[in-house]
Amino acid sequence: MTDPYAVPDMDSLLEQVRRQTDEVHRIQRSVEAMEVKGHSRGNEVTAILRGDGRFTGIDIDPEAIRRYAARDLGEIVLEAVNDGLRKVAEASRAKFAPVIESARSLES
Repeated sequence: MTDPYAVPDMDSLLEQVRRQTDEVHRIQRSVEAMEVKGHSRGNEVTAILRGDGRFTGIDIDPEAIRRYAARDLGEIVLEAVNDGLRKVAEASRAKFAPVIESARSLES
């Protein structure tokens, strides 16, 4: 049985916080460096973005330019952009999940 009045080892606790902070920074750098491609439903448009949310390219199938009106093409571009943003969010959650779980286990 643990003593409810025991004082935690502060050095150990601070070292654990430092390790977790370092891990969060490492993960953040890897998320920012990743490149993700989002696609429209029909793959007419590909949006390329980095993990930090900056777009590095939008590729539009030349056939789509001829086939669709400007308003429709705009909606297709939005599909690709939103797909890319969703993929960045999912990848970020997956990369940070172990750190979040570790922090939750400390609370218990």
